[in-house]
Amino acid sequence: MRIAAASVLTLLVFVVADAADAATRPRLKAFDDCRSLVDYARSGALRTQGGVGVDGRAAPPVVDAVVTPQIAPPRERTSNDTAGSVPAPVSAPVSGGTPVGGTIPEFSGTNVQELGVDEPDILKTDGRRIFAVTDRMLRVVDPASGLLTGRLALDGFGHRLLLRGDRLLVVASKGATGDSPAVNRPVAPTIAPVSSSTIVTELDVSEATPTVMRTMEVPGRFVDARQNGATARLVIDSEPEPFIATPQESVPEQLESARVRDFLPRTVLRSKLTGKTYRRTLAPCGSVTHPAQFSGTGVLAILTVDLDQGMYSLDRDGVMAGAQVVYGSDRSLYVASRRYVRALELGQDVPEGTRTEIHRFDISNPERTVYRSTGTVPGFILNNYALSEFDGHLRVASTEEPQWFPDGTGGTQSQSTVTVLKEDGARLVRTGSVTGLGQGERIYAVRFMGEKGYVVTFRQVDPLYTLDLKDHTAPKVVGELKIPGYSAYLHPVGADRLLGVGREGPNVQASLFDVSNMAAPARLAQLNFGAGATPVESEPHAFLYWAPANLAVMPLSNYNPEFEGAVGVRIGASTLSQVGTIAHRDAARETNAPVERSFVIGERLYTLSWHGIASNGLGDLAAVKYTAF
Repeated sequence: MRIAAASVLTLLVFVVADAADAATRPRLKAFDDCRSLVDYARSGALRTQGGVGVDGRAAPPVVDAVVTPQIAPPRERTSNDTAGSVPAPVSAPVSGGTPVGGTIPEFSGTNVQELGVDEPDILKTDGRRIFAVTDRMLRVVDPASGLLTGRLALDGFGHRLLLRGDRLLVVASKGATGDSPAVNRPVAPTIAPVSSSTIVTELDVSEATPTVMRTMEVPGRFVDARQNGATARLVIDSEPEPFIATPQESVPEQLESARVRDFLPRTVLRSKLTGKTYRRTLAPCGSVTHPAQFSGTGVLAILTVDLDQGMYSLDRDGVMAGAQVVYGSDRSLYVASRRYVRALELGQDVPEGTRTEIHRFDISNPERTVYRSTGTVPGFILNNYALSEFDGHLRVASTEEPQWFPDGTGGTQSQSTVTVLKEDGARLVRTGSVTGLGQGERIYAVRFMGEKGYVVTFRQVDPLYTLDLKDHTAPKVVGELKIPGYSAYLHPVGADRLLGVGREGPNVQASLFDVSNMAAPARLAQLNFGAGATPVESEPHAFLYWAPANLAVMPLSNYNPEFEGAVGVRIGASTLSQVGTIAHRDAARETNAPVERSFVIGERLYTLSWHGIASNGLGDLAAVKYTAF
């Protein structure tokens, strides 16, 4: 008899008793067949008394990112309220561009980490249409007229979109956490919600009203996805239902009758085109691998979809390990995974040292995703911005922060490290590293830019470290700037300029840094927005930098005086100035709706909230049009 238990939050870190063992560990091993997979999973489940092999004590601390309060939106309204624009006393990668033919104005897209590698988000545009998800509803807006041209109710919550021509992929969560959050609030990777399944919907958006082509329910939690051209790769963390002893049947007795589907559940694909339903295992047994050291019975699954062909063209791969952070380049997909904590199983003290395991998958073939190598770094990583592939090497910024202090003395101080890895056969081997960054602190922000890197650590002051990464065998810290507060997000705004968004005490602030002299970084300007919060601290997709106008836009909540909306900042050579603010007014509630995203089409700035989409002039943010939802 099986009894469902609460899903376990997938963890980023795992413990390794001997760091030297990590350096010599062989590659992931593939299962020969389904029988060998079941035997391995049964043995692992016996070791963990029927659980998936993860203990909450192995988790890293949650990042102290502050997000704006969740505000429940009203149901469908027909308000014609307008958004107000209230004047107040060199670009990083953005997914977007100008379509072939030049008939559509230049536009921005989702703020992404790597140029040409798109990321799922609550809003997508191709310059002639706007697709946005709020309150479980997909809405299509014509930016030229401001008219709402189509809409479609969606199942699940936490929806994210990927767009390719006239095909839109919608990824949502469904299950353990419930299906009715008020808004599609972006969630920091470190506190992603646990769900029992993921719903993927393929839509035809060639007509005004979106049409469902296929839907697929995938067992497991959606971690993240990346899109390279027509190919989308979805990373799913699927945990089997734990085995729990009952008066009638012990865990070993239950495991004796366990089958493939108990460890490798099935996906269900329903085609609206053929009317047929297709059921397949999450991944073929022969396409599932496992680390040499047992890492739990959860499966990290990568689903590869050719968006030009549709969801029936799925390639599936799996690793019997967890998944937390996903990073994608133009040639690779990296997934950070957990490892089972042997010391917990044996009831022993847990060692202070932690290491993060990283798997590299080759994505050079648009139709397939192929596992290539595995490596480890000390500590845990903050998010995908802590990884960067350049010149055939992977750079990783991580923090070692002891979680357990068996001797009661408090253990050693935390510190951060930047490690450089290079693929050597089936391993990602360390070629160089620099450590000792931020003694007693942890990483709050990372940005890699070619042969340079920038790391922010924080406890009471904000050291901004500049790193020279030209020599892969000897990365080094060349400069350090200590200022009050911290930056939680760094964005390049030119070859020698960085914009930092974070806070000093209770106040949200933006800082302009000069990094032309890596040995002596300097803060050129600071803009203080008062006590409040911005979701940019935990969700980079909420940030916009539009280089042609030297304009940065971000959502902002102020407490005193009270304000909810977005703020525009003009970036000069050595100055920051507030251009104005944009508010989405909900007249019925006499409040403003939180702004979730901002983007540019032509000469207009657009902002999205659950209340609607506003368009404003790029120059002074004067209100132009408003589309109410």
